[in-house]
Parts: sequence; structure tokens; C-alpha cells
Amino acid sequence: MFRNLEKQLTDYLVTDQARFYRLAYSYLKDREEALDAVQTAVCRALEKQRELKDPEALRAWFYHILVNVCMDRLRQRKRVTLVPPEALDAGSYEDPLPADGTLAQRVDALPPEVATIIRLRFYEDLSLKEISLVTGCNLNTVKTRLYTGLKKLRVSLEGEEL
Repeated sequence: MFRNLEKQLTDYLVTDQARFYRLAYSYLKDREEALDAVQTAVCRALEKQRELKDPEALRAWFYHILVNVCMDRLRQRKRVTLVPPEALDAGSYEDPLPADGTLAQRVDALPPEVATIIRLRFYEDLSLKEISLVTGCNLNTVKTRLYTGLKKLRVSLEGEEL
């Protein structure tokens, strides 16, 4: 049983690493920090793999770890250092957000608990039940936050068109 779970976890981590990076980047907005967050989350998952009770919940379990790592890093930031884009070296990962960033910036402007649900639902295509497991909120709270966030985004985008 444990060997099977270990292989399933390893396969999942290798297969979906680009998705993990994209989610971490959507929180941290920094290539290196996002890569570090993914690496930290992978290490934690491998260390705590015996705690996973239901192999069917692997995806939600790992996203929960990754979101917590990203939130920890955001809390640890004491100051913001702006680096011009030309100072960044080209890496194997590209920034996953569009160049104009309008929608991504609007998602960032939402309250953190709402933005998390929007990211998990639309960036990572998690079901509402999986989002509930990742965030630790009940399903009705997830639904309310999702629809509140979508309404705020719609109002914000409609305001731009006027």
C-alpha cells in the first residue's frame, strides 16, 4: 500500500510540476520564490506522505500544502524589492500571466481568501469540493466566496468598459 502511494505521489509531483509553479507564481509574483515554494511543498509532501489517508484526495492534499507554503512566504516578506524585468535572467519557466496582467491584477486586488478560491477554480481547474479540502472551508463558504469574487471581477471589468 505505502509503495503504491509513494509511486502515485512521485508520478503526480513529476507530471504536474508546471501547474504547481504557475499556482505559486500567481501568489508570489517572483520566479525564484515560486520555484522555491514548489520545492518546499514537494519536500513537505514527501516527508508527510504517510499522513495522506485517502489517495483519491492526493491533488487537494498537495495543493493545500502548496497554498500554505505560498501564504507563509507572503507573511514572511518584510519589504518589497522591485527588480526591473531586464535584470532577470531567462529561465526554463516563463511567467504564466499575460503581459498586460489586467485580469491577474484584479484577482490580486481581491481579498486573499477570495483570490485563493478564484485561482484554484480557474487557474488550476479544481472542483469546488477539492477547493473546500485545500482551503479547509466548508463547501457553502467556498461557493459564496467564488460567486462574490466573480461578481467583484465582473463589476470591475464592466467599469473599465464605460
